[in-house]
Amino acid sequence: MITVRFFSMVREALGVEELSVELSDSINSVASLKRALADQNGAIWDETLHQPNLVHALNQRLVRIEAAVVDGDEVAFFPPMTGG
Repeated sequence: MITVRFFSMVREALGVEELSVELSDSINSVASLKRALADQNGAIWDETLHQPNLVHALNQRLVRIEAAVVDGDEVAFFPPMTGG
């Protein structure tokens, strides 16, 4: 099981802050997790999770979409951050 968290505009678009996802043979990376969530939940999830510059974090560290996920991990999705 992995914990998936959504922040800021991503959370608002999807209407959910956190969920638990059972790992499977088809979910083994951040990319495959995004694909599975979009397939299960419809067009708004697909659009939101595949927007350009979406930030991915694995166990509170920024990662590329190819990063592997394992049981017990936490994956978070949020829009790009700006500084100033």
